[in-house]
Amino acid sequence: MKINWGTGIVIAIVFFISFILYFVITMSTDTSYKHDLVTEKYYQKELQFQDEINAEKNAFALKEKVTIQRVEEGLKITFPTEFSPKEIKGKVFLYRPSNKQLDFEIPISITNTYLLVPEKRLLDGRWNINVAFKYNDKEYLVKTEIQY
Repeated sequence: MKINWGTGIVIAIVFFISFILYFVITMSTDTSYKHDLVTEKYYQKELQFQDEINAEKNAFALKEKVTIQRVEEGLKITFPTEFSPKEIKGKVFLYRPSNKQLDFEIPISITNTYLLVPEKRLLDGRWNINVAFKYNDKEYLVKTEIQY
């Protein structure tokens, strides 16, 4: 049986389409390739984006910045010394991009000018940290990422 150019091109196109379909089906059904959104309520969060920008500007304008550093006991988040610790209200959200189950949130309730995140809660790898707090009816937001 002799195969001419037209038949060869059709066979090549069929193999190519089969190859692409194989990868599409594999990527969409295999659980190891599962990807989650950063947040489930993406569009509601988008509407609050300007408030986040304003809170970040407020945090950037502080004379003494909020610092996040790794210490022996865990992760130490230090607030400005000019703030009264009892009036700082908010939360610290630690987001692990590689595993949604490791995400957690800690309310800010301090008596000193710092908050300590215990080391047992933090696994090695990349963490995105959002420190959102309110002091004297003014919102502040510090976003950073660390390699723990």
